[in-house]
Amino acid sequence: MDMIKFGPGGNPVAFYNQGYKSTYEIMKWLEDKGLNAYEYQCGRGVLVKENTARLIGEHAKEHNITLSLHAPYFINLAGKDEEKLEKSKVHIRKSIEAAKWMGATRVIIHPGSLMKDTRENALTRTLKVFKEVCDETDDDVILCPELMGKEAQVGNLKEIIAIAKVDDRVIPTIDFGHLNARRLGALNSVLEFDKVINELINGIGIERTRKLHVHFSRIEFTGKGEKRHLTFEDVQFGPDFNHLVPILHKYNMEPTIICESAGTMAKDALIMKELYEK
Repeated sequence: MDMIKFGPGGNPVAFYNQGYKSTYEIMKWLEDKGLNAYEYQCGRGVLVKENTARLIGEHAKEHNITLSLHAPYFINLAGKDEEKLEKSKVHIRKSIEAAKWMGATRVIIHPGSLMKDTRENALTRTLKVFKEVCDETDDDVILCPELMGKEAQVGNLKEIIAIAKVDDRVIPTIDFGHLNARRLGALNSVLEFDKVINELINGIGIERTRKLHVHFSRIEFTGKGEKRHLTFEDVQFGPDFNHLVPILHKYNMEPTIICESAGTMAKDALIMKELYEK
């Protein structure tokens, strides 16, 4: 259990309802619940100050919480405009800097969107820019490109594997809720999860696959993919974590699993941990 990590992406509603206000306080709160990971959210920009980030990192270390950091949502490595591409690189650099301040080991990145272009052209641009980003990133932080939930975005499974091949240090973020949304609910059995892991093994090898960064939540979708995140109680949409559990054991996987449920991410992360332990 020490190698596999479970925790929330961001602060759940229950944390605030209990009177807490500052993110550094969640580290003990998570440890007391038996969780051991936390993903700091910079989706709307890297706004955290250095002293705050370092305080978060100190508390995470004290309470045995492994930190990751989600870079801004508006990064687009598939863009055609050089000025906007440079802004995306700046967002990534700032994310890496903040991650180092707090001792976060992984930075999660959305690759971008098609920009009304072909998937092939958009991926080609993404690979070029991501390689440039990797070349200027040292080994203190691992970049984790995320599998995306909408058809208009760069980041289906094959594309994420291609992006991860740019640099051996890269660890993909496999968001199973996003993948299920892209596949219109087809990720609905142990066999389907097994196929995903085998595709990853064939693409990036068993060692990186075992160390995946994982996002997991039930997600409502339409014909165009992801619509909104749900909770584990919203069973009308998948995926079901029970289908992933046997695969984690089968391949001796040691991922960091971040729950992105709508407001109940710590509660649902604990459910996943308990299912895995059983």
